[in-house]
Amino acid sequence: MRAVRVTLASATAVALAAVVAGCTEKSDAKSGGGDHVIKVTAADDSCEVSKKEFPAGHIQLDVENKGSKVTEVYVLYPDDRIVTERENIGPGTSQKVTAEVKAGSYQIACKPGMKGEGYRQQVKATGGGSAAERDPKLDEAVAAYRKYAQQQADETLPLAKKFAEAVKAGDLEAAKKAYAPSRIGWERTEPVAESFGDIDPKVDLREDGLKSDQDPEKDWTGWHRIERSLWKDKKLTDRDKELADVLIKDLEDWQDKVNEAEITPTSMANGAKELLDEVATGKVTGEEERYSHTDLVDFKANVEGAEKSYELLKPVAAKNDPKLTAELDKQFAALDKLLDQYREDKDSYDFTSYDKVGKDQRKELSDGVNALAEPLSKLAAAVVTK
Repeated sequence: MRAVRVTLASATAVALAAVVAGCTEKSDAKSGGGDHVIKVTAADDSCEVSKKEFPAGHIQLDVENKGSKVTEVYVLYPDDRIVTERENIGPGTSQKVTAEVKAGSYQIACKPGMKGEGYRQQVKATGGGSAAERDPKLDEAVAAYRKYAQQQADETLPLAKKFAEAVKAGDLEAAKKAYAPSRIGWERTEPVAESFGDIDPKVDLREDGLKSDQDPEKDWTGWHRIERSLWKDKKLTDRDKELADVLIKDLEDWQDKVNEAEITPTSMANGAKELLDEVATGKVTGEEERYSHTDLVDFKANVEGAEKSYELLKPVAAKNDPKLTAELDKQFAALDKLLDQYREDKDSYDFTSYDKVGKDQRKELSDGVNALAEPLSKLAAAVVTK
């Protein structure tokens, strides 16, 4: 489950791609200024920006966290849809986020502690602005990834329906057996989960992700709500049977939205990196599958989805930064090998129950994910480098 957020509604949304390091703004960044560079100073109780109006096109956020808490910075549309984001900005650290925006109104938000609505500034991009030129191979990569995402959605529905049928029949054991397989396709496409509208919080929300004004019994839907009933409550109620139908409806909606989703080369790259950050800081603790302990199934699917994104972008990235792709090849192989140690069968998706994975082993998994996430954070920049 990606961090809970309002997401892009459709492909008609304004096109924007976030990358880690500068593109056309590199000279501006070095000099610390320029019309396209916005300095963002985040603190525990404020979010200051150096300018509230700037030309449309490429912009660069120079973010500095002067607070005592880890923070995250967002660029948002007026209705709170996410344009771009950068999470896990530690106290006393700085990061750069490059984006391409069209003319219009936006908000820049800082969220100390990575919680709540945060502190916001209204900003405006002026003029016409233009889309950045990109290698035709990147368009091929986007088309191939969309096809991959569609395949995952199409393959997920029959597995999810099998799970839902077992839930509605009140068959606990059959539902438990069908649970993890029904989630694999979704977990593989999580690098671009934000492009599927509001599907993510509907199908993959954990209980601790609910807002303070939401009732777990009324407002919590998706796999993890039923997971709790299966493994913690050890019984299936009429509400669970209703939720099984809701899950299928939401997944069918996902299946329909893949074809129109806003997917870009940089959203593929940055989404993969953000997902691995989430794995390292959240999922590796066992929070994701806290009742079923099927976390390693999720991990493997997440890594496969990130690796698919990378492999499609690799032809361009390798041309621009061969050392980076060599390192990514090495780290993906190392993490795949590490995860495969927990397979019950090398040709299956049967993994060791995560409650049997010790503290040292979890640390090893976390270190492996972090070792991959660091070079992966540079992939988007390598993709757009001329």
